[in-house]
Amino acid sequence: MGAVNESSEGAPFILQGLTTSPGQRWPFFVLFLFLYVAGILGNGLIVAAIRASPALHAPMYFLLAHLSFADLCFTSVTVPKMLANLWSYDHSISLAGCLTQMYFFFALGITDSCLLAAMAYDRYVAIRHPLHYATRMSRAVCMALVGTAWLVSHIHSLLHILLMARLSFCASHQVPHFFCDHQPLLRLSCSDTRHIQLLIFTEGAAVVVTPFLLILASYGAIAAAVLRLPSASGRIRAVSTCGSHLAVVGLFYGTVIAVYFRPTSRYKAERGRVATVMYTIVTPMLNPVIYSLRNRDVQGALRALFTGQRISAGVS
Repeated sequence: MGAVNESSEGAPFILQGLTTSPGQRWPFFVLFLFLYVAGILGNGLIVAAIRASPALHAPMYFLLAHLSFADLCFTSVTVPKMLANLWSYDHSISLAGCLTQMYFFFALGITDSCLLAAMAYDRYVAIRHPLHYATRMSRAVCMALVGTAWLVSHIHSLLHILLMARLSFCASHQVPHFFCDHQPLLRLSCSDTRHIQLLIFTEGAAVVVTPFLLILASYGAIAAAVLRLPSASGRIRAVSTCGSHLAVVGLFYGTVIAVYFRPTSRYKAERGRVATVMYTIVTPMLNPVIYSLRNRDVQGALRALFTGQRISAGVS
C-alpha cells in the first residue's frame, strides 16, 4: 500500500468503451445519444413541472423531484464521456478524471437507491396509514429522508475513492469498460485489493441491499392492503402500478448486485458492460415514465408548463 501510484506519473487510462468494432460505433452512438437525450428531457421536465406546480408539492412529488434530479446527474456522469469515445479515437482519461468520475457515479447511484426506498416508504404510509400520513410524511421528515440519502451517498463514495486513490496500476492501463468503475480497475491494480473488496461486501452491501429490502417490505405490505380493496378495478390498477414500479426497481438492483457483489476474479468485462448499461442509462430513462408520466397530476402540470397555464393547489 505504500507503493507510488505509477499511473499518476505515466500514461493515462484508456477506456475501451462498449465495443472495439468500428462498424458498431455509429449505431451505438445514435442509440445511446437518443436514450441519453430522452432521459435528460424526461427527468428535467419532471423537475421543472414539480417546481412550477403548486398541485405537486405533496411529499411524493418532493421525493420524485429529487429522484429525477439525481437520475439526470447520474447519467451525465458517464454517458457524455461514452459518447465522446464513440465519436472520436481519443479514449484516454487521467487518474484524477477517473477518480472524479467514479466519485460522482457512486454518490449519485447510492442517492438513487436511498430515494427509491424513501418513495416506497411514502407509498406504504399513504396506503397503510392514510390518517397519519400528514404527520409521518411531514416536510421535516421528507427533508430528513432526502438529506440522509445525499449525505450517506457522499460519505460512501468518499470512503471508496480514498481507498482507490492509494492503489498502484503498474500493468496495463486498458480499462475494458466505457467509464471508470470499481471492478475493471481493481483487476488492473498490482496492489492488494482485498480491503476494498471487503468494503464492497460489507459497507457497500449495507447501502445497496438494505434499501432494496426496505422497498420489497414496503411493497409487500402495500400488496397485502391492495388485495383487501373492495373494487376489482381498483385492485387491478394498483397491481399494475406496483408491478411496473417493482419491475424497474428489480432491474436497477438486480444489475447492480450482479456487477458489484461478486469477487473481482469472477468479473467478466462483457457481461459487466451490458449490466451497467441497464442501471446507468435504461432505468434513469424509465423512471420518469414509470413514476410520473402515467400520473394525471404530473400530466396536467406538464401541459400547464408548456401552455403557460396556472394550476391551483387544489387540482388533483
